[in-house]
Amino acid sequence: MQEHDILALGLGITAPWRLVEQRLDVSEKPHVLKLRLEADRGAKFPCPVCGRSCKAHDFKEFTWRHLNFFQHHCEITAKVPRTKCPDHGIKRIDVPWAREGSRFTLLFEAVAMTLVREMPVTAAAGFMETTDHRIWRVMAHHVSRAIAGLDLSDLKAFAFDETASKRGHNYVTIFIDLDRTKEPVVFATPGKGKETVAQFKAFLEEHGGKTGNVVEVVCDMSKAFLAAVGENFEDAAVTVDWFHVVQKFTTAVDDVRKAEAKTVKMPNATRWAVLKAKENNLTPEQAEALVELEAGGFLTATAWRIKEKLRWVRGAKTRRAARWRLTHFIRHARQCIGDAPAFESVRKAVETVERHFDRIIQRWTSTHTNARLEALNGLFQAARARARGYSNTETFITMIYLIAAPIGNLLKST
Repeated sequence: MQEHDILALGLGITAPWRLVEQRLDVSEKPHVLKLRLEADRGAKFPCPVCGRSCKAHDFKEFTWRHLNFFQHHCEITAKVPRTKCPDHGIKRIDVPWAREGSRFTLLFEAVAMTLVREMPVTAAAGFMETTDHRIWRVMAHHVSRAIAGLDLSDLKAFAFDETASKRGHNYVTIFIDLDRTKEPVVFATPGKGKETVAQFKAFLEEHGGKTGNVVEVVCDMSKAFLAAVGENFEDAAVTVDWFHVVQKFTTAVDDVRKAEAKTVKMPNATRWAVLKAKENNLTPEQAEALVELEAGGFLTATAWRIKEKLRWVRGAKTRRAARWRLTHFIRHARQCIGDAPAFESVRKAVETVERHFDRIIQRWTSTHTNARLEALNGLFQAARARARGYSNTETFITMIYLIAAPIGNLLKST
């Protein structure tokens, strides 16, 4: 086997293409292995539209960056023909080693897509000795193509929530298929609010899904979200996730703590002592702070005890028991806070639970939960870190899809 044959085999070159020249250019830094391909004289090529075998009309030279050859960069150059098809006219053919419009080979892009799943894009670009802008363009192409091919005809239950895309009031709303055990993200869009649900409805219908097939939606207690679900998925049952109930009271406790800290000296480590779960690895200082809060009759201690009683509600085994416990919890909370202005945030949290009582109780009937979405939020924020340096929310969405969408092997052709 000749050296040309070995390299051609490694490149996956097949007839009518053949490797006709290889040259190491040491005048460039780093050195570049330059490979030239040519098609057999008189060869015919498939029309890129219909596949009909046609003669070449003319040629134009292109160059693609390939994977490094040891420590050297590698470039492939070839004169690519345009065919003259009787039905579709003059069209540039597709070459088997690269996609249309790219100046990277498919193998180069395959390695790039593998790396960006595991490290920041800037690091992957540095490793492959190219620019992060070019890697982002590769990612955007393959991810958008894969998302366009999603089949959502079996989607019957989904959850959605927003996550911060960058500092300030910038958000992305993410939708997950609750029946997918792996890679559940099926849609992500900039912003938050009613319009994101309408966008998801349109996306669902474009990908084979039907709103009438959706039997359950899991979300938080946002008025905008609940109204949008009612307008776009009117036949679906709505479940308010327990995570958001706890979050509402946790925020209320912190509001009470902040207000009380302005008037009295609070025990050290109070902040994290009341925000953490009681059995959740409290430090000695935090455990001591809880003891001092309760012994000292602090208002923060009262708010904290109300929040902790949610654990008792959550432990109910049946829907009937949950209904009784949540009713008891609301009555107990109101008795504890009375009309004291200091507990206004707790009072609002109780009122929110009352408004969404039936949707919260739905949790005991549903087999789905938003907890998976909350667990994925850590991955999404890691994705944001990988996309750092970019103000474009679309890069964040691209990374979310790459990490958590069911898009499989993006470059099967390689």
